[in-house]
Amino acid sequence: MKRKGGVFPKGQITLENIITAMKQEPNLGDAGALTCFIGLTRRTSRDGRATEKLEIEAFEEKANEMLDLIAREIIQKNGIIDTRIYHATGTFGIGEELVFVVVAGGHREETFPALREAVERYKKEATIWKKEYLTTGEAYWATE
Repeated sequence: MKRKGGVFPKGQITLENIITAMKQEPNLGDAGALTCFIGLTRRTSRDGRATEKLEIEAFEEKANEMLDLIAREIIQKNGIIDTRIYHATGTFGIGEELVFVVVAGGHREETFPALREAVERYKKEATIWKKEYLTTGEAYWATE
C-alpha cells in the first residue's frame, strides 16, 4: 500500500489494513486524531427507488493517479499528517463497503474539514462509475 490512494478489486482493502499501514509511518506519532469515511451500498437510489446491488468500474490508471493526488494534496493542509483514499471496484450488495477515506492530523478540528474535502473531491474528480441495479430489474449508470 505504497500509494496514498487508488482503486482495488472488492475485498482487497479493509479499514484495518489502511490504519495498520498509516501507523507504520514515522510521523503518525504527531497525530492526535484519525478520522474516517466509509462509503456503503445503500438500499435506495438518490430518488428513493429500491436498489438490489451496485457495480463499480473505474478507469484504473487515471483513478489511481487522481485518488493519490487528492490524498497528497490534502496532506499539504495545515495540521494534516496523512491521508488515504481507496475505492473498491466490482459488484456490491446492500451494506457492503465501497470506499475508505482516512485522514490523520494533529487535532480533530483539522481532520474533519480535510476529510470532507477529500470525500467531495474523489466523488467529483476520480474516473469511477457506479451502475445501480433496481429491484424492478432496471439498471442505469448513476451520475453521483
